[in-house]
Amino acid sequence: MLSSVCCMAAQSEIIVGVATSLNAPEGRESYNAVRLAADEINAEGGVNVSGKMMPVRIESVNLRGDFSDGSVSDALADLEKIILEKKVHAVVVGPFRSEVFLSSMEMIAEYRVPMLETIAMSPTPEAKIMKDDRYKYIFRLCLNSKYLVEYLINTMKFMNRKFGFDKVYIMNQDAAWARSTVSLMIKLFFAKAGWKILGMDNYPRETSDFTAGPGKAAEKGAEVLLTVFDTPESVMLVRHWDTRQIPALLCGYLPMMGSPRAWQMFEGKIAGALNVIFEIGNVPSEKYPPATVFYEAYKRKYGREIEVGHGAAPAYESLYVLADAIERAGSLKPDSIVTALEKTDRMGAMGRIRFHKGHQAIFGKDPAQEALACVIQWTADGKRKIVYPPSVAEGEIELPVGSGK
Repeated sequence: MLSSVCCMAAQSEIIVGVATSLNAPEGRESYNAVRLAADEINAEGGVNVSGKMMPVRIESVNLRGDFSDGSVSDALADLEKIILEKKVHAVVVGPFRSEVFLSSMEMIAEYRVPMLETIAMSPTPEAKIMKDDRYKYIFRLCLNSKYLVEYLINTMKFMNRKFGFDKVYIMNQDAAWARSTVSLMIKLFFAKAGWKILGMDNYPRETSDFTAGPGKAAEKGAEVLLTVFDTPESVMLVRHWDTRQIPALLCGYLPMMGSPRAWQMFEGKIAGALNVIFEIGNVPSEKYPPATVFYEAYKRKYGREIEVGHGAAPAYESLYVLADAIERAGSLKPDSIVTALEKTDRMGAMGRIRFHKGHQAIFGKDPAQEALACVIQWTADGKRKIVYPPSVAEGEIELPVGSGK
């Protein structure tokens, strides 16, 4: 089917599909963020399409294929269903897993529906987009694995300069984004900088027993325990790190470690732990007010703070980016929207949003110039302190008192 499904939709409103794994925390909060953006846009009268103000209507589908019993084919069937049955003009948030995201590219190319991905992180789609014009309908606003590596490398460099650290033990999830993150860390930094990799553990997605890894890291004298997971079961890794009093500094990405509830969850025993927040806005920033404006708006609407470190801020921005592109295009035709999306230049909750030729949002160190991730450290009094990048840092990385590190 090569004709656009979008053209079949009623033109009295703009129909946007949120297609993602709603049973995952990142998926749920991303959906909430999109609904917040839709409410704000509609409160201002909607989207101006060649002089006609059109409201935004959000439809959703729970893509299987993340932590549940679903498969890639299940997720693709769900994605196709919302495209065909709801006749959406665009899809936002998109597949949770990179494996599903990659497989979805053929479907998006066939139906010619713009998709603004905000969770899956493998950099592979960018090369396909640059090589084949059929994939031009696909954009990504969230951090990808390459940018995550840059943030982690700069954090490791700082710890080496300040503390002399050069011994790392790696624990990662067996998923495309996590494997590529670790592979790039080794290739681009650890191998070149002379760091000693004391061990590597690659865990299947359903793993809940992390007893051995932290213990081996301690026995071998690791100074940094690099962790790359997005599963809820990885909470047990933190508990083993704490109960066994592992001297290595915990650093990387664990979904619950960026949550404002983490201090209570781990009974105040995570002082010194570092965690990447994949997009600023998922955490408030003293030095970049738009991130805090979004964070507080989410809190007012839903009565709770953003829990996840990934997905919510780019999901919120995805609807604004789409609405802006439609207004500049003056059309709901997919090719016109794509041309406008490629020229996106927006200051938003996560910094300045622009796309490179692979349709990936550009991330960097200065929110005035690029989108931004950040690294937070838990302080001794239970606060999340941004320690990187310098443009929004609220202090430097410190070792916890009495850590023995």
